[in-house]
Amino acid sequence: MHVCVLGLGEAGARYGAGLAERGWTVTGYDPGPAATPAGVARAGTAAEAAAGADLVLSLVGGAHAAAAAEAVAGHLADAAVYADMNAGSPELKESLAAIVGAERFADVSVIGSVPRFGVATHVLVSGQAAAAVTDHFTAFGARAETIAGTAGAASARKLLRSTFMKGLGALITESLQAARAAGAEDWVAEQIDGELSSGAATRERLRTGTARHAARRAGEADAAVALLDALGQRGPMTRATAEVHHALADEQQGATDDLRTACASLAVAAIGDARDRMGLLDGGIRPLWKGARAVGRARTVWVPRGDNQAVHRALATARPGDLLVVNGHGDTSRALIGELIAERARARGITGMVIDGAARDIAELERLGFPVWARAANPAGPYKNGPGQVDVPVAVGGVVARPGDLIAADEDGVVVVPAHEAWATLHRARAIEHDERRRRDAILAATGPE
Repeated sequence: MHVCVLGLGEAGARYGAGLAERGWTVTGYDPGPAATPAGVARAGTAAEAAAGADLVLSLVGGAHAAAAAEAVAGHLADAAVYADMNAGSPELKESLAAIVGAERFADVSVIGSVPRFGVATHVLVSGQAAAAVTDHFTAFGARAETIAGTAGAASARKLLRSTFMKGLGALITESLQAARAAGAEDWVAEQIDGELSSGAATRERLRTGTARHAARRAGEADAAVALLDALGQRGPMTRATAEVHHALADEQQGATDDLRTACASLAVAAIGDARDRMGLLDGGIRPLWKGARAVGRARTVWVPRGDNQAVHRALATARPGDLLVVNGHGDTSRALIGELIAERARARGITGMVIDGAARDIAELERLGFPVWARAANPAGPYKNGPGQVDVPVAVGGVVARPGDLIAADEDGVVVVPAHEAWATLHRARAIEHDERRRRDAILAATGPE
């Protein structure tokens, strides 16, 4: 049997090496610097790795799952089946099934610990190809449990489990951080150990796993929140779990950078469509120069009309990857920012600004390449009396933005995506763009040359 492993990170490497040890022919692909596992023949492209394979395992991470599926969809053998093993929302899995073909797709959710159990790790499987994929996993020693339902059913089951498991890891992490600040970490650790079946070993596994995989688990927690929303459940604990993981990931710069990179090529219109046209600012807030585009995490500012003292405060503590979102009450009598503030913002790694108010120095902003969206341009400078607030929910263009929300902006306008829904929205937007390309190609093929 021939298996292709897409993604040779920690999990992909263990699956590749484990299957090779069991006598399977294994080809693999990873565009990054990940080492090639023993027994795996590394291909130069994903399509080359998948050619002739009986089973394709995608372990690239949810942010790259759609790209991986698109790369191999046209190169699969007739009888091949495709198992997506990335953590993600049910909607993501359904979109992946549409890319590779529902009849050959299986949603595989990993329940156990891959570092501990390797290829024998417990998995849940759903989708039209679930029976065939379950047979493959059983053949190499895994406990494979088939879940009734379409692609996404297995992922939904895993996300329900994640509301507890990822929440427990986040709670332990937060408790130990607070205990460290209070000088009582050892004592609190002992209290936690006394409540866990394996004591310190379980506590450390949950703590270190939460920190090591914060970026990936932040996306998984976001998907869990979206699932609870779809089920009509409030889920305050799960939302807090997502917040803890995002904070850890932002400290490592993994989640923010990955998300910004992933969204860089998506049109704001596609992101808006993925959110059922919700979260789009009104058309009065426009880019101040042609070709402006930005993606970042919202750093929110609320100012009195015509006053930018709070903008200066926000700049002083902004982090790379932030995008300033300023509620200026729609007042256009005075510009809240201009060239000098833009220079400071760019030096701090701020990706852009969205202002429900006015700005100035448009030619200089374009020369700097610093993107700004505002309601108007006005040469009159601002007051600097304050007060104003930073890092509070703000209303801009008829939409509420909260600290940490994803902001994407291009020549069409601006969209606000709640932080806990960012990765799920990204996947839906990619699926929408893929479908639009397919329909456009069909129209062109039907029309033909004039």
